[in-house]
Amino acid sequence: MTSLRWKPCLVGLAMTLATMSAGCKEAQPGLSPTPEIIPATIGRIAFASQMEGDMDIYVMDADGSNQRNLTSSLDADWNPDWSPDGSRIAFGARRLGNWDIYVMNADGSNRTRLTTNTAVDSNPKWSPDGSRILFLSDRDGNVEVYVMQADGSNQTRLTDDPEGVVAPTWSPWSPDGSRIIFGSYGKPDIYVMSTDGSNRRNLTNDPATEGEPSWSPDGSRILFYSGRNGEPQIPQVYVMDADGSNQRKLTNSSAGSFDPTWSPDGSYIAFCSYRNGNNLSIYVMLADGSRIAYWSRVDRDWYICMMNADGSEQIRLIKAGDENGFWGFVWSPE
Repeated sequence: MTSLRWKPCLVGLAMTLATMSAGCKEAQPGLSPTPEIIPATIGRIAFASQMEGDMDIYVMDADGSNQRNLTSSLDADWNPDWSPDGSRIAFGARRLGNWDIYVMNADGSNRTRLTTNTAVDSNPKWSPDGSRILFLSDRDGNVEVYVMQADGSNQTRLTDDPEGVVAPTWSPWSPDGSRIIFGSYGKPDIYVMSTDGSNRRNLTNDPATEGEPSWSPDGSRILFYSGRNGEPQIPQVYVMDADGSNQRKLTNSSAGSFDPTWSPDGSYIAFCSYRNGNNLSIYVMLADGSRIAYWSRVDRDWYICMMNADGSEQIRLIKAGDENGFWGFVWSPE
């Protein structure tokens, strides 16, 4: 299912979780043409957008105000990731004809190139203590997981998979910074390893294709998608304990569900699905698999809505984007 992990999906997950955190109780039942706007939580959002023509990194306040272009590049900037203290942003950029990892201050100043390899370096992810950055690179022939110090030094390959490694998604680092989860193309299961690449262990070990793992905020559980149970082309969202035990299915849609991630407090799970016809939509459910929130497009604008797991009591929560959309954003740590 890695071919479906495109940026609009990731954007929707972040915005949906933010909306749920803001509180849904103020929304009114029914999909009225003019929904009530619910204020978002305090904080900032970094995102990538083509709203000015080129793909750049922007920041805005949590309510959508004060949007500001931080990179203003004629090339492409992508994959922003906040440092844990909110002072810096790591991102991937195609400059001088090559993809590399850069870091800058939260206001866009002091932009620094961290990787200078001729290969494609992408998907930076800060460690919980801000001292290291995980990233992907095909510099050795296959897409593998690498790690470096936050200043770009000591770039080290952690995996060695003949067929390449699936990109880490929302939370490859365990909350305590001691472990990393990832998926493998060679044997499409969920793996965990120490941060130096040692102690690699297969957590799922199932013949079905599985991927997109995500740590719970407390590090006790891991979300992932799987095509097991005789449904190889219809993946569902599963959860398991951090040691691989107690694996259970959370979704059961004929359209499939994938790309799961946790809300910051672990109360909600966001995921993608085609259950809304042929449209790829974003949904959020309670961590027990019940009440669901989702994206809906009305008259060229995007809204976040919510419903019971059986589809009843549909309500529209907030207008979340226009025809241009918001691409690849993440919440600041605060």
